[in-house]
Amino acid sequence: MQGNLPPEAQEKIEQLQDLQETAQQVAVQKQEAETGLTEAQNALDELENIDEETTMYRSVGELLVETDYDQAEEDLEDKVDSLELRVETLEKQEERVQDQFEGLQDELEELLGGGMGGGPSPAGGPGAGGA
Repeated sequence: MQGNLPPEAQEKIEQLQDLQETAQQVAVQKQEAETGLTEAQNALDELENIDEETTMYRSVGELLVETDYDQAEEDLEDKVDSLELRVETLEKQEERVQDQFEGLQDELEELLGGGMGGGPSPAGGPGAGGA
């Protein structure tokens, strides 16, 4: 079908497909960051139930290295802060990609005379799923 479209319309469709791929990548990154954030928050919560004198270890690559309570708490708090910022950044990126997608979709519809019902849009558009 794309062979019958004007070159400008074909270009818009390719841009839409690229944005869809970008949206999927951002969604995966956001899911991974949210999972890491949940795990770090859970670990921080569990740390409150542990006696400060308990011997603790942290993972460094393939090794477990002894650490103290205060350092473990500080490391987890830093990780939570960092992951919260990462999730927020990815949410903003998702919104930008969605806005670009919708703008391109509108441009393509105008280019094709408004008769694009059900075109290359993915189910719900990029970022339609969400937490």
